[in-house]
Amino acid sequence: MVGAVEVCCFLVVALLWGATNPFLKKGTEGIERVKKGNIILQLLAEVKFLFLNFKYLIPFLLNQGGSVVYYFTLATTELSVAVPVVNSLTFLITLLTGSLLGEDFGGKRAVFGMLLTMLGVSLCIFSSASEAKDTAPLNTTLT
Repeated sequence: MVGAVEVCCFLVVALLWGATNPFLKKGTEGIERVKKGNIILQLLAEVKFLFLNFKYLIPFLLNQGGSVVYYFTLATTELSVAVPVVNSLTFLITLLTGSLLGEDFGGKRAVFGMLLTMLGVSLCIFSSASEAKDTAPLNTTLT
């Protein structure tokens, strides 16, 4: 069953994951200029670039916070509901955040896709809620 707390957790995770994705992309700008001769030194230089760059580090930490909330939410919800709901909401929020930052989001076809995604998410939540209601034990007493 998906309750109000779980739905709120889904939204928090989707917001943390979706809103940070465009910022993570912006935070990595300039990494292509990091050049080292050795593959190991290249890897270390890129890690140093990313973790000393607050434009990357702050969204990264928020994104990881979403992963922690998601992990705890999975303990109380069905995997078959949590995964599609969170992933599709994350996709929607990534598109919306990216468009607010000036990225191209795909026009009318993307908007239509977002509407279909929201319809699918709603069906998943309502289906889970109705299944839980149908399988609830009856409160009967024997006399």
